[in-house]
Amino acid sequence: MTSRDIILAAVRTNQPTPAPPIPVVPLFEGTSRRLLEQFEEALISMGGKLAPKLDGQDLDALMQSLFPDAGVICSATPEVRGTRSLDESAGPGVLADVDVAVVRAAFGVAETGSVWLSEEELRVNALAYLAQHLVVLLDPAHIVSNLHQAYCDARFKTARYAVLVTGPSATADIEGVLIHGAQGVRSLTVALVPL
Repeated sequence: MTSRDIILAAVRTNQPTPAPPIPVVPLFEGTSRRLLEQFEEALISMGGKLAPKLDGQDLDALMQSLFPDAGVICSATPEVRGTRSLDESAGPGVLADVDVAVVRAAFGVAETGSVWLSEEELRVNALAYLAQHLVVLLDPAHIVSNLHQAYCDARFKTARYAVLVTGPSATADIEGVLIHGAQGVRSLTVALVPL
C-alpha cells in the first residue's frame, strides 16, 4: 500500500457522519441598475463591443458591415448564413482560416459582461477560439444579474462543455501593456437580437 493510499483511506474513514449539509449560497441580488446597461458597461470594460442596432438591416448585412474584409464567415446559428457552412463532423482544424464566427449565446451575465456558450451553441467547440473575430447573438431578455444566478442555470449540470466568454483573448505583461487577441479571438462583438 502506498502512502497515497494510506492517506486517502484515512480521509475516507474519518469523514463526518452524517455528512453536513451543503450550505445554501445566497443569490446576491443585483443592484437596481438595468441589466442591459450593466451588461454593456462590463462588456466594454473587458474589451468587448456591442454591435449597433439592426434598424431593419438583416444579420448577414450586419456581419458584412462590421467585417467588410472578412473572407470566411462561419455561423453556428441559422440566423446568419455566412460564407461557409459549419460541418459538425469535420475536425476543428478546418476552422483555422475562419475570419468571423457567429454563435447565439444561451444567456449573458450583466455583472461581468460574459456570454454562456456550450457545445450546443458552438456545435464545434473550437469555433470560439480559432476564429479571428467572434460575434455573439444575445437575446436581451436572457441576461441574468450575476454569476451566482448564472451558476443556478440547469444547463451547467447537463452540458458536456460550457464556457463563460468575457471579452476577446487578452494578455498583459508586468508593465501593464495589454494586448488583445493574443491566444484566441481578436475581438468579441455582442449583437442584441431577440429570439
